Amino acid sequence: MASILALLSSILWGTADYLAGNMTKRFKAIAVTGVSQAFGLITGIVLVVATGSYIAPNLSWDGYLLPAAGAGIAGFFGLVSFYSGLATGRMGVVSPISTMSAVIPLTFAFISGERPTAIQILGMSIALLGAFCASGPDIVSGLPIKPLLYGLGAALGFGIALTLMAQGSKTSSLMTMTSMRVISVSMCVLIALRFRTVGGFRVSDLWLLVVIGMTDFAANLLLGVATTKGLVSVAMVFGALFPIVTSLLAFKFLKERLHKVQYLGIFFAVAGVSLISIG
Repeated sequence: MASILALLSSILWGTADYLAGNMTKRFKAIAVTGVSQAFGLITGIVLVVATGSYIAPNLSWDGYLLPAAGAGIAGFFGLVSFYSGLATGRMGVVSPISTMSAVIPLTFAFISGERPTAIQILGMSIALLGAFCASGPDIVSGLPIKPLLYGLGAALGFGIALTLMAQGSKTSSLMTMTSMRVISVSMCVLIALRFRTVGGFRVSDLWLLVVIGMTDFAANLLLGVATTKGLVSVAMVFGALFPIVTSLLAFKFLKERLHKVQYLGIFFAVAGVSLISIG
């Protein structure tokens, strides 16, 4: 069950990143992040009310509020970095580096005492290599500094956010993800007030922002639930396969040619997932 939920998370996350990456070519990355996160927050509030899942917050590390607050700040930083990197047009630099975000929660899970089997560890390594290669690493012409920094920023932000999401999900995945959006949207509101703009979106752009926000929220929620249904390390690796979805969507709709290394990456990812499943 955990693996299926995490894989669904990757599909949704990859779709959201594809859509948001396209929008950041026309609008500021921070604006796309802010407005889409606002719609994600609305989605979370509706789900909390509809399911009666509200839990009063507390300031204990064993609760959901503190991890969610940290995850909201780190995730916001990671998203802005990631979308800004995609807007440079160097997805082949930014996306593979961002997949390394899984290393942070993986390391934390191992330190916390998780002990996957040897076959699962091998599968994790191969799957992460596959996600990296499937992103289409662009190293032929060198590593341009700006996209490289954006990729590192995204990896750091996502990695910290994923670790804290898993911690908060021990109490409530839904409250953790909703509280994360409260933090990130609050930051966006302050920025919007400072610069007196919400990004210059037209009414016709809002439906796509709604889809991005809802899809991103659902991806986070599924991954959070997945961490409570099995090994956190396994869930994080499965959840890190989202670049494959982004690359395939770009191939399908933008006619972006897949390089040989990307086909190899998809093969590695499938092989790694298979090893984890049988381990």
